[in-house]
Amino acid sequence: MRPPLSKELWYSEEPETATKLRFKQWNGKERSIFFEHDEYYTPIETLATRENGGIAVLKGHMAVKLDVHKKRVYLDDGTEITYDKCLIATGGKPKSLPILDRAGEDIQKRVTLFRGIKDFQTLHSIAQEGKHITIIGGGFLGSELACALGHKAKTSKGKVTQVYPESGNMGKVLPEYLSKWTTEKVKSEGADIIPNSYVKSVSTNDDGKVVLTLNTGVEHVTDHIVVAVGLEPNVELSKTSGLEVDDVHGGFRVNAELEARTDLWVAGDAACFYDIKLGRRRVEHHDHAIVSGRLAGENMTGVGKPYWHQSMFWSDLGPDVGYEAIGIVDSSLPTVGVFAKATEKDTPKAVVEATGEGMRSETESAAESGTIAHSSEPHAPVSGEDYGKGVVFYLRDNIVVGIVLWNVFNRMPIARKIIKDGKSYDDLSEVAKLFSLHSE
Repeated sequence: MRPPLSKELWYSEEPETATKLRFKQWNGKERSIFFEHDEYYTPIETLATRENGGIAVLKGHMAVKLDVHKKRVYLDDGTEITYDKCLIATGGKPKSLPILDRAGEDIQKRVTLFRGIKDFQTLHSIAQEGKHITIIGGGFLGSELACALGHKAKTSKGKVTQVYPESGNMGKVLPEYLSKWTTEKVKSEGADIIPNSYVKSVSTNDDGKVVLTLNTGVEHVTDHIVVAVGLEPNVELSKTSGLEVDDVHGGFRVNAELEARTDLWVAGDAACFYDIKLGRRRVEHHDHAIVSGRLAGENMTGVGKPYWHQSMFWSDLGPDVGYEAIGIVDSSLPTVGVFAKATEKDTPKAVVEATGEGMRSETESAAESGTIAHSSEPHAPVSGEDYGKGVVFYLRDNIVVGIVLWNVFNRMPIARKIIKDGKSYDDLSEVAKLFSLHSE
């Protein structure tokens, strides 16, 4: 459950947040970072004899091979586990930069590949000391962390810098005008931005600080580096188990039912599946992990349902700006954006206060997809506008293949239906009325 690790946990005023791992959602409601408490799980020793079965977690060991014909899993200590049905949900590991991998230990110990709880705890400690933290990467994780650490730096007297090769934050996802607006938002949260830049070399100076030499010739001095440049699916089992990996997207290649081989399924980040509307894909977001895992579980019982769900994802730049997206959102595609003035109800904090749920994949799944009353005439975005709330349509061959809802919440079923319909529209401003942008 990574979302709070780059969002709400950083906004807690509780000094022991990093050890207690409890946080307050934007509405102030406290929750734990753990998915279930320890008592929920069944001890390994009693699983086979327990009357109603259960879920047991074996820690400290790794599956190194599967024999899909004998239906056996081999662990790193030689243990063999026989299965009737098996699900691979190996997730992924954060990508690094080759130039940092080749660096000496004195530099590598100042690098965090942000992914799990220990990474959060390490970075939280560094931020508390008022250090200068540099984030490499301008995507979802990098931008969220820049806002979160910028907020933290206001009280810890630290400093945060974000470096990326694009011209603006979320430059690979958002259209240029919205990317520029997002960049200004990140700056206002307390982060310094160095766009159009990448690291050419790395060293240390006489003070023991890290020196990043950029392509522009700038020598950037910092205390710690966070690398947020994407995810690599964990597919090591493919080499020992004869499983197919997709050459283009990575991940275990599966059919429409998420089945890789007979009685063997894959879900989450590591699954490369075929989308009947958008083609073969691999998705790395929270909602996809939930939905694909649930579907794989159903199919393991013999249901045989194809994966047709268009998963959504969301990102918050603090409690006041958030967006949700679905489908293929790629800034290289043509886009049409329709925006309106935001109200106090149009923020991540407001939607959590209204629903009591911080995981917006849950609030969106509960939203109604019925007919929405048409709003007043929308207007096209203009340069210099404060993009309070709106909808951005991404087009491929004049068909809507992706949608970003900018500070628009509980409308995902509408977006999902538009993509599922796969239609061409003469006037997308009319389609935007379905999202009630101008309603109070």
